[in-house]
Amino acid sequence: MIGQPYRPVTYMMGSNASGGMMPAGSMGTMGTMGSMGTMGTPGTMGTMGTVPPQVTSGSPMTPTGTVMPTTAPVFEQSYIENIFRLNLGKIGTFYYTYENNKEWNAKIYKGVLEAAGRDHIIISDPATGQRTVLLMVNFDYATFDEPLVYQYPGVIGNPPTRNWR
Repeated sequence: MIGQPYRPVTYMMGSNASGGMMPAGSMGTMGTMGSMGTMGTPGTMGTMGTVPPQVTSGSPMTPTGTVMPTTAPVFEQSYIENIFRLNLGKIGTFYYTYENNKEWNAKIYKGVLEAAGRDHIIISDPATGQRTVLLMVNFDYATFDEPLVYQYPGVIGNPPTRNWR
């Protein structure tokens, strides 16, 4: 195997007070990086490039980094917490399973749905007002005795309700 000689490389970044490029890692006197403003304006690295554009969540981008404008409205995805948020204030029955629990493996909670987060819901007992925080990791399913508000992603408005009875 042929060993190549060590050749240190100095990378250039920004510009110094005289307008030329400044070697990366070089320090001015007393440990300062040259004079004020020599590293370019805020948001840029001298002449190296610019800050990428602000991109809204979910916006498509081209390989060159151009943000593609979208004309279609952005909808939330159909996750259980979003369905629960649309139905706050309704009374539901929530079924939970707790694995490796010798006292109770499954438990049923009934109450008014007060809040819904990504990993939890808060229900309250209408008779006592006691609130319970339930984790979604143990959630199995829920039933409601009244129609649910449900907005499927990409569909405007609610589908017509049917009388199943």
